[in-house]
Amino acid sequence: MSPGSYITCLLTLFVVLVLVPNTHELQLSQAWSLLGIQRLVNYPSVLSNWSTNTDFCNADPNPYLTVVCYEESVTQLHIRGSENSPPLPRSFSIDSFFTTLSRLPNLTVLSLTSLGLWGPLPAKISRLSSLEIVNMSSNYLYGTIIQQVFSLNNLQTLILDHNMFSGRVPDAISKLHLLAVLSLRNNTFSGPLPKSFSVLESLRVLVLSSNSLSGDLPDLSRLTNLQVLNLENNYLGPNFPRLGRKVASIMLSKNMFGGGLPANLSSYYLLEQLDVSFNRFVGPFLPSLLSLPSIRYLNIAGNRFTGMLFQNMTCNDDLMFVDLSSNLLSGKLPTCLTSDSKNKVVLYSSNCLKIKDHSQHPSSFCQTQALAVGILPHKEMRVSGGRTAMVVGAATGIVVSVFLLGLAVFSVLRKINIKRAMKKPPRRIVEHASNGYPPKLLADARYIYQTMKLGALGIPSYRSFSLEELEAATNNFETSSLMGEGSHGQLYRGELKDGSLVAIRCLKLKKSQNSQNFNHHIELISKLRYHHLVSALGHCFEYHPDDSSVSRLFLIFEYVTNGTLRSNISVEGHKLTWIQRISTAIGVVKGIQFLHGGIIPGLFANDLKITNILLDQNLTAKISSYNLPVLAENMKAMVLAGSSSSGSNEPGGRTKHLDTIDIYDFGVILLEIVSGRPIISTNELAIMKDELQENIVADGTARRSIVDPIISRQCCDESLKVVMEICLRCLSEEPTQRPSVEDVLWNLKFAAQVQESWRGDSQSSEESPLSPSQPPQSPIILN
Repeated sequence: MSPGSYITCLLTLFVVLVLVPNTHELQLSQAWSLLGIQRLVNYPSVLSNWSTNTDFCNADPNPYLTVVCYEESVTQLHIRGSENSPPLPRSFSIDSFFTTLSRLPNLTVLSLTSLGLWGPLPAKISRLSSLEIVNMSSNYLYGTIIQQVFSLNNLQTLILDHNMFSGRVPDAISKLHLLAVLSLRNNTFSGPLPKSFSVLESLRVLVLSSNSLSGDLPDLSRLTNLQVLNLENNYLGPNFPRLGRKVASIMLSKNMFGGGLPANLSSYYLLEQLDVSFNRFVGPFLPSLLSLPSIRYLNIAGNRFTGMLFQNMTCNDDLMFVDLSSNLLSGKLPTCLTSDSKNKVVLYSSNCLKIKDHSQHPSSFCQTQALAVGILPHKEMRVSGGRTAMVVGAATGIVVSVFLLGLAVFSVLRKINIKRAMKKPPRRIVEHASNGYPPKLLADARYIYQTMKLGALGIPSYRSFSLEELEAATNNFETSSLMGEGSHGQLYRGELKDGSLVAIRCLKLKKSQNSQNFNHHIELISKLRYHHLVSALGHCFEYHPDDSSVSRLFLIFEYVTNGTLRSNISVEGHKLTWIQRISTAIGVVKGIQFLHGGIIPGLFANDLKITNILLDQNLTAKISSYNLPVLAENMKAMVLAGSSSSGSNEPGGRTKHLDTIDIYDFGVILLEIVSGRPIISTNELAIMKDELQENIVADGTARRSIVDPIISRQCCDESLKVVMEICLRCLSEEPTQRPSVEDVLWNLKFAAQVQESWRGDSQSSEESPLSPSQPPQSPIILN
């Protein structure tokens, strides 16, 4: 061999061994594309570890960089640069950048934030036809949203916050039939919103704040899945938007909305946040907003709301922020707003309230202002000369007299209605609500919202664990770490290097299964993160050495240390109060609601038991057992052999009406919460159910014969009756007669409100329903 040929062979070998990326399962062309992206975005620090030796698919994910692969292709790319990154150099080409991206044709999730990208979106984005989630926030993108974006038929989440997009929001938005999240915050969009918004029935989150949008909103009442609406800091108005009743957050501050608030706001029973501050609203303030079942944040500042406040008005206990300032309110601040002032923020300056400080106007100011803006009749003010003062005085007197008369009538009617509400079971707000969602709706807005909240609570992000980590956490899975063993594998207690405790479930698998078979299961498990679930933290595969098939699957969950719900009810000295029990029941129902509709596909028939409900140090209820398909598939052989995987008390099996099976199981849990007696067998359940039915129609003391004696004197009769009635309906033999999740949640919140209004339980008025009343107990095994 000649020296030249020898050198050529060496160079070829060098290229193969050194310069070709270490891709393992990733296609070589896609690895080069990722390195091309690194070059095009000017080698940011977040990508400093990328090289030809990087194993992109198996690198540990972090909040700034994640690459997810499936079947030799990149399916998810998350890159987050430094905050306030400057624009990329003038040599950067957004067109070339998307040309390189298009070489990753199987991308379903593309998140490129704070990278300094600039330029208009190129038409080549349409080549990424598999995209489901796009987040390109905090860059320097400009121009309009081009039509090619609306050809992405699988798109479910579009987030373009903090850019420089302009023009009108295109009417073609209606083509994105699966769109669940649309966020265009802090751009320069202008003009009215297109009427085509009204057909986006999958939409759950709509954020358009800090733009220059104007005019009335289209009819959004058909968007029955809409939960979050944020239109702050625009020029929208004057009419209040028409919305569905399931909306949880309405943020309309700093716009041009006017007139009065719609009366049907009082029926928004899932509404948690309402901000209409700094608009042009006039007319009576709706006191019922203070006591909405889910309300936590209320801001009406900077308007011209009128009306008289009274000390005996009721408020939701969860209401933590109220701003009534700069309106025309009179009377006295409700006591419910001034109590528990350490945990509440209440602002009320610049009104005409009878409060001993210098922040209020005299009562005449509010009357004069109300006349000036036309809230009160002022035709008589046109009379000239000295008669003006007399006529205005007479008009004011008439108005005040009529107002006081109306107020008296209102007070009488309100008392009558309250008595009627106490005597009758509360009206069902939602009857048999459908849990059906589009099958491809993976980017669920509720999931995204809850994930953000979990991050704020300090729960770490979902990740893959190494087997070495788990062995170190459990001292090589020694016996002392084993908490239990059941049909769904072994459960170990572990302590990670950072000192955090985890629960580790170990599943032995058939030899024929490989990690690719479990990817869709892992995607679902990674979404099980909610403050009323024992949240999933990660997973780990152990492989057979001979054929690389999976031998064991480890699922890692958060560790909950305060015992089960049963132990906090039935163990002497650890008994929850009545209001704490209602609060815990509400937490369980919220967990069920998330399992059914907070992830796609939903999880039903979760074999709920009171021993599977754990309480953390704040007495927050967490469901620790749910119907994971990966567990069900692992049990399939036993089911075929004649074993039953279901422990439900429900009659007639668990094959139909999946959405009501958990309602029945919750009814069993609720019955034990009320009675304080463990329900071990179906025979005991039948006896107690009959006793419950008899007690509901009884009066006074007779009704309380089934109630746990510890709480019998703590609960008012009306609150107890509401809980007993919804419990009995949950236990209906006929699945179609059982209430919906929303119905159960509304009734329990109503029961809690009635209990708090009664104020007979001194403990509930002195401490939070979620405040611990006992020291932590030993952890209980996840079944």
